[in-house]
Amino acid sequence: MAQGPLNYSPLVAVDVSEATFASEVIERSRTVPVVVDFWAEWCGPCRTLTPVLETAEAAREGQVVLAKVDVDANQALAARYGVQGIPAVKAFRDGAVVDEFVGAVPKAKAEEFFDGLVPSRADELLAAGDELSLREASELEPRRADIAVALAKARLERGAEDDALDAVQAHPEDFAAAGITARIGLTKAGVARQAFESLDRGDREAALDALLEAIPDADKPTREQLRQAIVGILTDLPPNVPMATTYRRRLATALY
Repeated sequence: MAQGPLNYSPLVAVDVSEATFASEVIERSRTVPVVVDFWAEWCGPCRTLTPVLETAEAAREGQVVLAKVDVDANQALAARYGVQGIPAVKAFRDGAVVDEFVGAVPKAKAEEFFDGLVPSRADELLAAGDELSLREASELEPRRADIAVALAKARLERGAEDDALDAVQAHPEDFAAAGITARIGLTKAGVARQAFESLDRGDREAALDALLEAIPDADKPTREQLRQAIVGILTDLPPNVPMATTYRRRLATALY
């Protein structure tokens, strides 16, 4: 777990009401995850769970905030979030519920719940983005294709194709990883080099156009590599972007 700030002091769960929920939970969750404990004074399981949640919050040293909502005093708020039984625990990030559970779960389950909200060491290294950090992240979590792809891209930036291939070879099922593998195979065969030069300059459209133009004259294995390379590039785009839709259609036409 990442170390918290040196000036950290243990947090106290924030009592939240209908009037303060927007600021204390919704807005705050845009900068730090907020776990909301919907409880009531008469609820025995609530009294069991709350100390467990408070301990989990304190252990994460400011990386998660715990808030408490008394459902008797804030019935409309409980109804808004579908609270039908208590204790009900909901985690907010970026203004929305991202995880939840009901009941007084064991300490291990509560810890797991909080862990899911806090970036892992590998996540922090991935966010750093430099090759050394990415290599460490890959060693920590070798099954994560997103880390392997980022490491391969970093290695491609310095022209280390064989090292990039090593990074993704264990993830053939991942579209982005398969795209990088296909790219390396194509460039080693002298195919579509200009397309990838365009891609490295940030011109995706020129790269995709060049790869599509190479399909009709390619043999079957090369066509498959071209397809994988194109799909890999499109995987980096949000699915609803018009450019992605356009090029997926063009790829289908070129192949079939």
